[in-house]
Amino acid sequence: MVDMSIDFGGLLDVSKDLELLSQAESNKVLRQAAYAAAGVLRDEARAKAPKRTGKLTKNIVAGNQRSRQRGEVSAGVYVRGSNKEGTNSDNKMKADDPRNAYYWRFLEEGTSKMPPHPFIRPAFDSKADEAAEFAISKLNQAIDEVLRR
Repeated sequence: MVDMSIDFGGLLDVSKDLELLSQAESNKVLRQAAYAAAGVLRDEARAKAPKRTGKLTKNIVAGNQRSRQRGEVSAGVYVRGSNKEGTNSDNKMKADDPRNAYYWRFLEEGTSKMPPHPFIRPAFDSKADEAAEFAISKLNQAIDEVLRR
């Protein structure tokens, strides 16, 4: 599994506004912003993915992930057809299932007989800053919307 994360260290002014919100509203706003950033990365990964049948492109999705720690939110981009750890194919899905793009890792990392054709890492590298900026703008927009109520 490729571990990539974006640092939102420049959010000190936004954190003051988040303190004004209740915990539930704060988490909701953070989830929306994180999902918006993941959407930017998902769209870029879809654009860079090899297209033969379109199955891989359809199975690159963004999703929120639950966290046990209070006030921590995460969202990510993943390819359907891998197990939860992202280390192997999901054995419960049949190979011809339209939601199973298990072969993405062979394309991304290559095999002993095929050179790699990465698309996820280049998508992240090219759009990470844009995704962070988009998340911050969504965060500001959502905070303003909640505070207007």
